Amino acid sequence: MRSTKCVVLGGGGFIGTNLCRYLLGRVAELRAFGYGPSFPDAVRGVVWHEGGFDDAGRLAAAVDGCDTVFHLISSATPASPVGDTVADLTATLRLLELCRAGAVGRIVFVSSGGTVYGVPATVPTPEDAPTDPITAYGIAKLAIEKHLALYRHLHGLDYRILRVANPFGPFQTAGKGQGVIAAFLRRALAGQPVEIWGTGDVVRDYVYVDDVVEALVLAATHAGDERLFNIGSGVGRSLAAIVDDLGAVLGRPPEIVHREGRAVDVPRSVLDITRARHDLGWEPRTDWHDGLRRTRDWIAAAGLG
Repeated sequence: MRSTKCVVLGGGGFIGTNLCRYLLGRVAELRAFGYGPSFPDAVRGVVWHEGGFDDAGRLAAAVDGCDTVFHLISSATPASPVGDTVADLTATLRLLELCRAGAVGRIVFVSSGGTVYGVPATVPTPEDAPTDPITAYGIAKLAIEKHLALYRHLHGLDYRILRVANPFGPFQTAGKGQGVIAAFLRRALAGQPVEIWGTGDVVRDYVYVDDVVEALVLAATHAGDERLFNIGSGVGRSLAAIVDDLGAVLGRPPEIVHREGRAVDVPRSVLDITRARHDLGWEPRTDWHDGLRRTRDWIAAAGLG
């Protein structure tokens, strides 16, 4: 990617910060778009284009002349009102028009491995499983995927989609209500109880952010026929089990407070990552407990706990 000009949309977010840190010095030009870096010292050297996703003029300036667009930006969360997800979809359609007009070579889009499948009939869930989202957020992510395919069909705009499971690691602050591991660690380090929605039996697939970044970079240069990949660990962990593992890395068991379960929570979500292994040449490499320790250390050093 040495000769590539890239822009990271959502470069100030959790995954975006980690991706920018990796790409610095590895690409010909690196830009980031969003409301600004959450951790400016961590991404010195990145050319920033500040603005909201709905600001067409500033978005156009950020994308102009780029070969590769990493689309990580999202103002919505799985529990967001419908209006937030519709706004993200509308802004993405505007982005696709800008990419088409600007002859962008490829868009790499971070979709949701945890919501687009809905309540899966098969676990671990492969990419060709039925997609029946039970949240507006998941529906919007799926709609963006479909429009990417449409723009390739109509205009030749190339793309790769990564359906990412539940990423965790440094620079995740859990500020938007996302990031169970970061949220649990922050509260536990501050001596506060962790909150579990429901019984703690909900199972999710968690993947360390360095592994996600590696998948994004591979997707930017991938030359195979597949365009859609699940990115996760392929291993399911319940919230109760996570609390136990966090107790091991903290040296003490966190206090737990149970809250009422939520209708938007799929009972069990684990991704089949066979396609990513075979066709993308990717697999997660970070040990689970090592990832927890690195996340713990970063939260403590950042003074967030």
